[in-house]
Amino acid sequence: MSIPPVDYADWSPDQRNAWWAEESRTNQHDSSDAPKASRWTSEPLPLGVPQIKARPYPISTLGEVMASAAESIARKFQCPPEMAAQSVLAVGSLAAQRLADVRLPYGQTRPLSLFFVTIAASGDRKTTVDIAALAPAREHEELLKKDYTAAFKAWKISNAAWTAQHKKIENDKVLDKEQRMEELAALGDAPVEPIKPLLTAPEPTVEALAKHWPVLPGGLGLFSAEGGQMTGGHGFSVDQRLKTAAALSQLWDGGGMRRFRAGDPLSDLRGRRLAMHMMVQPEAAATFLSEPILRDQGLLSRLCIAAPESLAGTRLWKESTEEIEAAIHRYSAVVLDLLGRPAPAENEAGNELTPRVLELDGAAKEVWIAFHDRIEKAMGKECPLETLTDVASKAAENAARIAGVLTVVENPEAQAIESKAMAAACELMLWYLLESLRLAGAYRQTPGLRNAQKLLEWIQTKRKKNVTRSEVMQYGPACIRQKAEADAALLVLEEHGWLVRDGDRKGSKWRVVDAAP
Repeated sequence: MSIPPVDYADWSPDQRNAWWAEESRTNQHDSSDAPKASRWTSEPLPLGVPQIKARPYPISTLGEVMASAAESIARKFQCPPEMAAQSVLAVGSLAAQRLADVRLPYGQTRPLSLFFVTIAASGDRKTTVDIAALAPAREHEELLKKDYTAAFKAWKISNAAWTAQHKKIENDKVLDKEQRMEELAALGDAPVEPIKPLLTAPEPTVEALAKHWPVLPGGLGLFSAEGGQMTGGHGFSVDQRLKTAAALSQLWDGGGMRRFRAGDPLSDLRGRRLAMHMMVQPEAAATFLSEPILRDQGLLSRLCIAAPESLAGTRLWKESTEEIEAAIHRYSAVVLDLLGRPAPAENEAGNELTPRVLELDGAAKEVWIAFHDRIEKAMGKECPLETLTDVASKAAENAARIAGVLTVVENPEAQAIESKAMAAACELMLWYLLESLRLAGAYRQTPGLRNAQKLLEWIQTKRKKNVTRSEVMQYGPACIRQKAEADAALLVLEEHGWLVRDGDRKGSKWRVVDAAP
């Protein structure tokens, strides 16, 4: 995937469409990347779509500050470049969403909030990268904490005094109704509690957000290097997942949080922004990303997903360099500056945000329209994105959001998005679309198919020629050691031609089809 040429903004729409057509072609691989022939001599039906190799992440499109930081973090900690890029861009969104929105060509204004999911196994240095990328946010929290401590002490005193005076006026028997109303009006509203110095949360529930956000900053981040704790926690339990997904989607849309519940006070939190980056292990990701309720509701279509190849086994020790440290330091300074800038707000507390609106200049609008139309055509019948219309339908909007983040990080005072940033954002979004296509087979499988795949891998690893239900339940993968799960997985393998039942249909022994000796 190439970077848009310098004169891209001067191209005609036909030239841009031709460029996007070339860039969006199905990834071609040489024979070394093709799936290896099975060691089974027969040809059973595959259990899923063979996964192809990912294209390189276009880090250079992140802009000078974030591109250098992502490359430097990847080099310093020897992590996949995609992981470093996701982390840095997510923090960029966290910092930029407070300051600006973007107006789309059809007139609606959207936040610069971005939702990222990175799929990586334990040991792939998720936590290390997360800590490095979020370091400036943590530093800013410490700065806020110093001011907050004194402010909170002063607020407790003034609030106690106000509460006592309020009760005194209410209970004063000498005052008539009009006098009491005058006294209460003169007293005024209760002192505003200072905003707590917290920028990110790892796994909040919808109820927790609604309860605590009145005293939290207007722009928050949902960041977790152990995202499985959230996707497998209370918020995404069977009874809660639809509510959680709807709340997150509404925040992504810029709708704030509005809750009406019996027994609870009305919660109407406007002007809130939420950026998200969850790093999830493959098994947890497979469960989360294949959940029909989350897909139907629309949360999954809003995600920018990456599943980088693990570098485990290649990470021999390397000393960091002055160049690497300088790039990371510069990134931290830029993010600190963004987080320290006053965010426009309507309320006294300062957390009902009213960000300025970034317009697309003429050339950027043309780039966006060309990308929008190219993706729209690719969603047609028998076209490359026909099976991914939910994700593709959000691609143009996500590209505009990314362009806004790139613009604010490089120029915090910018009033408009230029064509260079939009072209870079479109290329990034194209990568995410292709990545979603690449992962669709692996991460849209049903639990039954995933269990069957695990069982097949176990059979192949053990080089078995025959298998019984009892040994599967006793020695097989942990996820299928209950009878119902074992029977379901065995049935899937039987239906796909990997196993042939010995005896009648009620038998509990199967022959593995043409196992290698």
